[in-house]
Amino acid sequence: MLVDDQVLLRTGFRMVLDAQEDMTVAAEAGDGVEALEVLRSTAVDVVLMDVRMPRLDGVETTRRVCREGAGGPGEPKVLILTTFDLDEYAFSGLKAGAAGFMLKDVPPDELLAAIRAVHSGDAVVAPSTTRRLLDRFMSLIPAEHQPAHPELGQLTDREREVLLLIAQGLSNGEIAQRLFVSEATVKTHVGRILAKLQLRDRVQAVVLAYETGLVQAGGNERRPGP
Repeated sequence: MLVDDQVLLRTGFRMVLDAQEDMTVAAEAGDGVEALEVLRSTAVDVVLMDVRMPRLDGVETTRRVCREGAGGPGEPKVLILTTFDLDEYAFSGLKAGAAGFMLKDVPPDELLAAIRAVHSGDAVVAPSTTRRLLDRFMSLIPAEHQPAHPELGQLTDREREVLLLIAQGLSNGEIAQRLFVSEATVKTHVGRILAKLQLRDRVQAVVLAYETGLVQAGGNERRPGP
């Protein structure tokens, strides 16, 4: 489903997506209110969600779809589409439950890969945009009084290492290369991390790593004091 108030942009995306053998644009909407109405009666797998729209913006729409349910068939995954100037909205979208975010000027092949990744249950956390985004806006969260998350203590050393690499935006394949293990092993670690921390996906893991101070802006692990 395409949700964007720019008709021309939706038309362009539709042309690219409908040309794929494994994709079909099942619905469109010009704002969040219309999107929620459509989702009540239309089953879709992935929603490409704009951020800045009239009546109901993409962040609040994402929150309602991901946390409250859209009231319709299925549980669609949300992929936020934003521009560089609206990175703060993309971060809010991730916290609202989106499976990832990408810039609107992303090359078509990268957009298609992101849609397929989100559909398969993974999350799109591109290293360049994620690191820039978190470095800019996690500084808004005070260094003092970071929220406690006792479940972090349940992680093994290797799981903690994997979590740190996830927070740096590395994919499962890149983590496997870094740790000299198979990608299947990394997937197992990621699954255990999400289960222990009661997180929905790796996007939430990235946010948690920064919010708890496990990783500081810049991608460095915060070392415990004496």
